[in-house]
This record gives sequence, C-alpha cells and structure tokens, in this order.
Amino acid sequence: MSKKMSFIDKAQILVASGKGGAGSVSFRREAMVPRGGPDGGDGGAGASVFFEVDHNLNTLLNFKFKKKFLAPNGIPGRGQKMTGADGEDLIIKVPKGTLIFNTETEKLVVDMAEVSRFKLCQGGRGGKGNTFFKTSVNQAPTHAQPGEDGEEIQLNLELKLLADVGLVGFPNCGKSTLVSCYSAARPKIANYPFTTLTPNLGVVKVDELKNFVMADIPGIIPGAHQGEGLGFEFLSHIERTSVFLHVLDGDPHNQRDPIDDYQKIRFELEEYSKGDRNKFGSLTDRKEIICVNKSDLLSDSQRNELRQRFLDLGQKEICFVSAATRESLDTLKNKIIAEVYS
Repeated sequence: MSKKMSFIDKAQILVASGKGGAGSVSFRREAMVPRGGPDGGDGGAGASVFFEVDHNLNTLLNFKFKKKFLAPNGIPGRGQKMTGADGEDLIIKVPKGTLIFNTETEKLVVDMAEVSRFKLCQGGRGGKGNTFFKTSVNQAPTHAQPGEDGEEIQLNLELKLLADVGLVGFPNCGKSTLVSCYSAARPKIANYPFTTLTPNLGVVKVDELKNFVMADIPGIIPGAHQGEGLGFEFLSHIERTSVFLHVLDGDPHNQRDPIDDYQKIRFELEEYSKGDRNKFGSLTDRKEIICVNKSDLLSDSQRNELRQRFLDLGQKEICFVSAATRESLDTLKNKIIAEVYS
C-alpha cells in the first residue's frame, strides 16, 4: 500500500542569490600598444531568486528535507573582451496561498495568494574588466572589479489554504462525507474522533465556467484557540475562507446538542480572532451556513424544535441534510453557491 503524501504547512529555509562574476585583467598582443592594450571582459551577473506559484502543489513537502536554495554565481570575464555568462535564475515553486516571512524581522515579505511570481533576492552585479578602466592617462590598467555579493535571507514559509467554503464542526459530524458527496475528493472517513488529521480540498463544479473550493478542516474541540486537540493546526487554515459551513451532528443517539456545538464553535472562532495569529480579520465576521447532518435520524418534531431554537437565537433558517441518504444535498449546494457568489 502506498504511503499517503504528508501535508506540510510550515517550513524554514535559507535562500541566497548568486555572486557576480569578477572582471578580467587581460592584455592583447599588439605592436606599438602599451602591454598590448587591455581587453579584459566584464563578469556575468549572479542569478536572482524568484518564488513562483505552482497550482499543482498543495503542501510544502518539498521543503521538508531541502533547507538551502542557492542560486548560481555569474561567470568571470575573460580576455578578448569576453563577458562572462549570467547565472541562471533560481525559481522556487510554492503552492498558492503561501506566506513568506523574514525569519529575523518576522515581517511578511510576500503573500503568494496575491502574486504569481515574486523576485526575492537580486543577483550580484558582475565586475568590470580592465578594459573599462582604460583612460588617456592610464592606457594599461592592471585592475578589475570583483563581482558583487548576492543577497542571503532566512525565511519562514507558511501555507494558508485557499478555499471558498470552510467546513467547521466537531469530529465525526460528517464534514468529510459532505466533501466527498460534492467533489471528487476522497478523504478518509471512519467512525472515530479526528479521522481527518490534515485539511482536504474538494473542487465543486457549479457549471461549465464556475466552480468553488471546499475545505474539510480537522475537527475542533473546546480550547482549540489555545492549542487543545488539533488546535492551531485546524484554525490556521480557515483564515482566508469567506464562507463557513457549520456542520452539526443531528444524530439523537450521540447525545449531542447541535445548538450547544454551534455556540462552542463560534466561541473558538471568536477567541482565536482576538489573538495576533489571525492575519486576515475576525473569523466571526464571515458569511455562514448552518446545516444539521444525519437528519434522516430525526423525527419531524425534533427538526421543528431545532429549527425554532435556532430562530430564537436570531439565526437564519438552518438546512437539514443527510450525507448518508443524500437528503437535501442539492438544496444545501444551492445555498452554498448563493453565498459564494453573492
């Protein structure tokens, strides 16, 4: 059995651009010209370092073992006024949504959700050969410039998933099953807590021109904003999400109260937003949809009671669905589409 690819969302790396090539000190042989005349060529420029978005990547796994990314140096100049070749630029590919921080200052350098390509380090300039320094009073210069050093910087990479809809809820409420119903994603599904240990992304097709991304994030428990359970590993991946789908467990045999679960989740989102970890605004200000899953196990009177209790809290109409029987999945999908494109 093949091992599942690891989901890595944080990495620390060192990057450095290339040093410029040194200029050449050289003289041609020519009669009646002092020392034959200078003909040393310039050195080539060192390679620059670029970050580029690769839409086929959804993890920072490539940076788990490779920690240093060094761009090549420029080639030194040569005689006969031959300029050295420039170093070939280093392109580092990352998933869309990667945040790049300066490790030393802890400041954000670039958000790779906003740009597709970014030059991080400029390569060093190549040195001038001795031909450049020839003057009327110095016909045979014997010096050339060394190449300029490149730039070096330590970086922290942090991946924030880009999803239009984030599914939030306690473990085993049916989030993974819903994602598998709406998309081609096939997350692990089982009847025990924390089945989902890494975020799962599913692309939901609306029509020939439109689709949206749904993220099944690992379950939350009380204290998650303080790191309990999967804690920050859960919350850090919903910061960019514009719509939250609250998935509540409606199975009466589990002895869970959907309204209590909803309020606890809202509390965790609110508390997390108060800290300095969230860089994208309060999580409680996002649009939300409330659905009660496993509703095929609820009687009409139990549904009516839940509906009224949510209305009493000032919430919008909730949606009763069953991922197992596919009850009302189309209705829920239409609600999600309306919120995503509103």
